[in-house]
Amino acid sequence: MSSSDTVSGSVPQKGRGRLWRLGEWCARRPVVVLVGWLLVLVGVQVADHLVGGAYSDDFSLPGTQAQDGRDVLAAHEPAAGGTSAQVVLHDGQPLVQFQAQVDQAVTSLQHLPHVLSAQDPLPPPGQAPQPGGPLAADGLTGYVTVRFDGVPSTFGSDYLTQVDGAVAPLRQAGVQVEYGGPLGELARPEPSDRVSELIGFGVAIVVLLVGFGSVIAAGLPLVSALLAVLLGLGLLGLLAALTTFATVAPTLATMIGLGVGIDYALFLLTRHRQNLMDGRDPRTAAGHAVATSGRAVLISGCTVVIALAGLSVSGISFMAKLGLAAGVTVVTAVCGALTLLPALLGVIGRRMDRFTVRTPVAEGTGPDDRSGTGGMWHRYARRVERRPWWYLAAGLVTVLVLAVPLPSIQLGHIGDGADPTSFTDRRAFDLMSAAFGPGSNGPLTVVVDQSAVAASDRPALASAVQQALAGVPDTASTAPLQTSTDGEVLFTTVTPAQAPQSEQTTDLVGHLSDTVLPDAVRGTPAATYVTGTTAAQVDFLDLVAARLVPIIAVVVALAFLIILLVFRAPLVALKAAVLNLVSIAASYGVLVAVFQWGWGGPALGVSGKVPIESYVPMMMFAIVFGLSMDYEVFLLSRVHERWRRTGDSRGAVAHALETTARVIGCAALIMVSVFAAFIVSDNVVIKMMGLGLAVSVLIDATVVRLLMVPAAMTLLGGAAWWTPRWLDRILPDIDAEGTNISPDDGS
Repeated sequence: MSSSDTVSGSVPQKGRGRLWRLGEWCARRPVVVLVGWLLVLVGVQVADHLVGGAYSDDFSLPGTQAQDGRDVLAAHEPAAGGTSAQVVLHDGQPLVQFQAQVDQAVTSLQHLPHVLSAQDPLPPPGQAPQPGGPLAADGLTGYVTVRFDGVPSTFGSDYLTQVDGAVAPLRQAGVQVEYGGPLGELARPEPSDRVSELIGFGVAIVVLLVGFGSVIAAGLPLVSALLAVLLGLGLLGLLAALTTFATVAPTLATMIGLGVGIDYALFLLTRHRQNLMDGRDPRTAAGHAVATSGRAVLISGCTVVIALAGLSVSGISFMAKLGLAAGVTVVTAVCGALTLLPALLGVIGRRMDRFTVRTPVAEGTGPDDRSGTGGMWHRYARRVERRPWWYLAAGLVTVLVLAVPLPSIQLGHIGDGADPTSFTDRRAFDLMSAAFGPGSNGPLTVVVDQSAVAASDRPALASAVQQALAGVPDTASTAPLQTSTDGEVLFTTVTPAQAPQSEQTTDLVGHLSDTVLPDAVRGTPAATYVTGTTAAQVDFLDLVAARLVPIIAVVVALAFLIILLVFRAPLVALKAAVLNLVSIAASYGVLVAVFQWGWGGPALGVSGKVPIESYVPMMMFAIVFGLSMDYEVFLLSRVHERWRRTGDSRGAVAHALETTARVIGCAALIMVSVFAAFIVSDNVVIKMMGLGLAVSVLIDATVVRLLMVPAAMTLLGGAAWWTPRWLDRILPDIDAEGTNISPDDGS
C-alpha cells in the first residue's frame, strides 16, 4: 500500500475492525445517532423524574457493635432506640421563662410521624437543673433529644416543614432554635454543583482554545462529556430507586464523569484532527480515530471501572455503591466518546477550524522522514535520555517530600463543626459546645443485655457497670443507668470530653467496648455494646482501616494485569503500578497537610483542623489509580507503537512525548480544573475529594509522566518490552492503539 493510499483513507478491509466501522457509521449517519442519543437522554431523565430514587446516608453496618447494640435497645426499649437528634434552644433570658412554648413544642414533636420520643429539657417547676442534664447551668441553653425510627435525613423536605411547625411557638417567642445531628442534615440547603461545573467548564474552554486554537474543536469535547454525564446521572437516579446511594454519590459521579468524559473525547478528537490535517476525508478520519485512540479510550475506561469495582472487596455496601455510582458515568463517558463524538464530527466535517483564535494544531509530529528535528517535547525527551538517573531522582524526591505528612494521617469522621455557619447543624454544634462541652454533640449510648443473667445477680451487675463507667478517662459525664421496661436491658448515656471527630473520642469508644465494659461484666453471661451515631462512625472507621490494604492490593493487582494484557511486558506493568502508588502517596500527604494540619484549610472554607474522612483515601485510591492508568495507556501505547516499528527504544520515548505531551497536558489540566472546582462546595468531604483528586492528577501528569516515566523507560531500554516465552504464549494480543490497522499509518 502506498503512502498516498494512506492519506486518502484507503485502508484494507482487514484493518476495518468493529471500532473502525462503528466510528465511520456514526460519522456517516450523524442524524440517526444524535436523535437516538437525545431520545434516550430525554427518556432517562423523564423516568428519573417520575420514578427515580432519592439519595441518603441511611446505611447500616450489620455485625458491628453499634448496630447490634441499637437492635437490642430497639427490641427492648423502643422509645430509647432509633436515631437521636437534638433540637437546640438558646435565648438571652433563662429558658424557664418560655415554659409554655417549650412544653407545646415538645408535645408537638412527640406527635410527629417517625418520632419515638422527645425529651423535655426543662425541669419540673421549682426544681433546679440536673447536673449533666439537657439544660445548661445558666439556664440559657437547652436541647430536646428527639429519637426517630429512621434517619431523619431520609424523610424529605416535607417532614422538615412539620418539624418547623412544631417549634414555631418558640421561634415566635424569639427563642433561637437550631437542629443538630441527622435532623440538621435534613435542614441543610439542597446541594448544588452548578458553580463547580461552570468553573470546570470555563477553564476547560480556555485550555482547549489555547491548546488547540479552534473554537469548534474546543466545544465538541464539552458537549459530548456534558450529555454523557446527564445520561449517567439519570441512570444513577433510576438505580437509586432500587438501592440506597449516599448523598455524595451524584456529586462524585458528576466529578468523575466530567473529567474522564472531556479527556476521552479530547484524545479521540485530537487523533481525528490529525487525520484531517493528513488529508483523510472526515468520515474515514472519524472511523480511524475510533479504531486507534478509541481503543485506548475503551481500555482506559475499563481500567477505571475495574479499579472502582475493586471497592466491593471492602464488603461495605456504602463503598461499593459509591464505586458503582462513579462507574456509571465512566461507562456513559466511554459510550459518548465512541458514538456521540463521531456523529458530531460527521456533522462538522471539514469545518473544524472555521473559527480559530490561533493557528490550529493537533498532535506533535516528532522526527520522521519529513523533518529531521523534533519539537520542544522531543528535545526534552533527548535531555532525559542523557541523564535518566537525574530525572528519575528528581521525580522521586518531589513525591517523597509531598508524602512526608502521610505517616501522621488520622482517619475519622468530619463533624458538624467543620460546616459553614450558615448551616443550622453548625450553629447547633457551636451552641452545644459552648454550653455543655464539645462532647455533647456526640453522646455514646452504653447498652448491657442482661436477659441471660439471673434476676438475683442483676443488681450486682448494674452496680459493677455503673462503677466501671465512673471516672473513665476522656469522659465528661455519665448518666445513671436505666432499666428497660421489660427489665432485660440496662442502658445509659456517656458524654465524651472531646468533639465526636477527635482522636480521643475514637479511642474512648474502643476503650469502652474492648476493656471497660467487658471487664465490668466478666464472669456473667451479659453482653455489652457501645452504640449511637458516633460509635457507628467509629465502627465504620475500623472497617475501612481493616480493609484498606486488601483493596489496595486488589486494585494494584488488577491494574498490573490490565497493563500486562495490553502491552505484554511485565516490567512495564510493574513500573506503572509502582509509580502510581508513589504519586497517590504524595496526594495523601497533601491532604493531611491541608486538612489535618490546617495548612490552608481555612482558605478553603474549612473551620479548624479536621481528620481525613475515613472513606476518602479508599475512594481516592480507586479513582486515581484508574485515572492514572488513562495517561499510562495513552503514553505507553505510543511508545510501544513506535518501538514495534523501529526497534529504537529511546527514540520511541521521544516520539511518544512529542505526539502526546500536548494532548495529555491539556487533558490533565482540564481534569485538574474540574476536580479543583469542587473545592467551592459547602460539603467538606467534597472539598477533600476535589482537592485530593486534583493534586493526584497534577502530580501524575507532571512529575510522573514528564520525569519518572520517560526516565524509567529510558533506563529499561528494550528490556522494558521483554516477555518470557511461556507468558507470551498465554497472553492475548490486544492492540491498544490500533497499530495493526494500517502498516503505513505514520502517526
